[in-house]
Amino acid sequence: MSQAASKLALPMNLVAGIDSGSTTTKFVLLREGEIEASYVVPTGANSRGAQRKVMEVVKKSSCVEQGDLKAFVATGYGRHNIEGATKQVSEITCQAKAINWLYPSARVIIDIGGQDFKIIEIDAKGHVAHFAMNEKCAAGTGRYLELMAGVFAMNLDEFSLAAGSAQKSVEISSFCSVFAETEVVGHIARGTEEHEVVAGIYNAVAKRVCSLAKRHLAGKSEVVFAGGVAKNSGMVSALERISGCAVLVPPQPQITGALGAALFARDAAK
Repeated sequence: MSQAASKLALPMNLVAGIDSGSTTTKFVLLREGEIEASYVVPTGANSRGAQRKVMEVVKKSSCVEQGDLKAFVATGYGRHNIEGATKQVSEITCQAKAINWLYPSARVIIDIGGQDFKIIEIDAKGHVAHFAMNEKCAAGTGRYLELMAGVFAMNLDEFSLAAGSAQKSVEISSFCSVFAETEVVGHIARGTEEHEVVAGIYNAVAKRVCSLAKRHLAGKSEVVFAGGVAKNSGMVSALERISGCAVLVPPQPQITGALGAALFARDAAK
């Protein structure tokens, strides 16, 4: 089918959501209320530039342009810079919307991104009941894990595997990235096995997250882990170990914010 013919076949309820994050920009396309496609591009220094880049990918891969969308909702750090959005919705509200759609019985979401992490408690309808965010500090974020992996000259996949191979772990007491790095280097200098130090780093991040989530996790048997860091199996295992809860990870945890935005666009299109 030609691109022109494809455009003629587009249904009126073709909608999308975009999550303009500090590290990556995510886009989810819904057709007939179901996910048709999703895309992730680096945000770089310009959220509007990232929007143009992701729309070029959508046009090339799905033969869809922004003008074809009946509704288009923006969320995330740069949501107010997205051109042509039907409306802007906070990332916390969008995460709640998406996770309720994916896991109707879920009541707690742990969302760890590149620069921050959030604990979101939702009700049976996916409305936000309570939420908490970390302070403006890298500790407990994807950036923290990247910095620590760099100390060992590992990428994040290698870092995760190293934690998984550890039978025990050391204690990392510092939350501050700078002091934690000094502490890690000290363990290495004393001859501690690398994988035991890496496991300690993951445990420290999980403790940081769970200390904020403590009141939200009380009485809960499972939580949903969303955000880009949820792709890291070492972090999933550490959260389960420290929280004592089953941790569910969506098939594409990085796009759940954009999915929530697309679901709001679907509702607006109705």
